[in-house]
Amino acid sequence: MARTYVVGQKGGLARQMHQRTVELVRAQTQARAIRGLLREEVLTEEEKQVFLRGRNCHSHAAPKSASPEDYAHATGLEALFGWLYLTGQKERVCLLFEQILAMKPWKKEK
Repeated sequence: MARTYVVGQKGGLARQMHQRTVELVRAQTQARAIRGLLREEVLTEEEKQVFLRGRNCHSHAAPKSASPEDYAHATGLEALFGWLYLTGQKERVCLLFEQILAMKPWKKEK
């Protein structure tokens, strides 16, 4: 979804589009995105439970570029998107993705 979004925006050089995509999918951005969805109470109770199961799954290693907390939140968000996709809720995936983009989570919180 992130690549499709970036390519559909303004185009540009392949390297620039790749860097923009990486910015969107990095753990810190995903962590800010899920925190925003939780703060705005966008998720259903079932979606929150799926997120929590993904977040609480023990990972053996987190990348050096992310804190363990951000990595856990990002994992939870990816688990939620995967669950929604696998259960055929593609419209919900698109809706949540649009809400995340509106929050601009790639911009650092102040």
